[in-house]
Amino acid sequence: MRLKDKVAVITGAASGIGRETCLLFAEQGAKVVAVDINEKEGAETIRKIHNTGGQAVFFKADVSKAADCKNMINTAVEQYGRLDILFNNAGIMHSKDDDAVNTEEEVFDLTYAVNVKGVFLGCKFGIPALRKSGGGVIINTASFVAKLGAATPQIAYTASKGAVLALTRELAVVHARENIRINALCPGPLKTELLMKFLDTEEKKQRRLVHVPMGRFGLAKEMAQAALYLASDESSFVTGTEFMVDGGISSAYVTPE
Repeated sequence: MRLKDKVAVITGAASGIGRETCLLFAEQGAKVVAVDINEKEGAETIRKIHNTGGQAVFFKADVSKAADCKNMINTAVEQYGRLDILFNNAGIMHSKDDDAVNTEEEVFDLTYAVNVKGVFLGCKFGIPALRKSGGGVIINTASFVAKLGAATPQIAYTASKGAVLALTRELAVVHARENIRINALCPGPLKTELLMKFLDTEEKKQRRLVHVPMGRFGLAKEMAQAALYLASDESSFVTGTEFMVDGGISSAYVTPE
């Protein structure tokens, strides 16, 4: 087991990448604190883990709130005695996110509160716990759009994921000598409820797929496998990276130096 006896906090655990990562990490021996604002679906994630013999508890939290983030970390320590892995995965893609002219200020602020502030708060309270464990791993979910921009306008989301990359780089440098590795997972277009609600017409879907060399949307399970690599000791010399798992889309648009 690649995560035997590790304790992991995973946000956005009720669906998509978060749920699949909870299931995989538990399968690989981790004790999981599954965090989400959606209590019903979060409980379903826990049920799935328990059905396969894994160890997990659910914690309801809004990651844009400091008290919730502090308490989710405290739950891991109180329940399992330590923290080894923090996966700041929770995020939103607002249906009214558009270009700069048409995106309302409230949509921009909400997107940043969850996608950026949520990462900051997770790290704020998670890093002291990782220090007490002698080190550990933080994974922050960014996106390929942080590097390329989006063909379908979503200015708040794209900007927020660029901020996640910047946060990840600085935190990785600051905490590298403390045995805390921090990386950004950058998924390409995925067949998840989050994106499919945004790409709500066949035309919008094809505008994304035409740019993907592999010609298909990625799967949440594939992102969970990438997160497992970053969380495990197999990536022990990997920190500060933008780990692109995107079906080749970023390579298709890289300008040769």
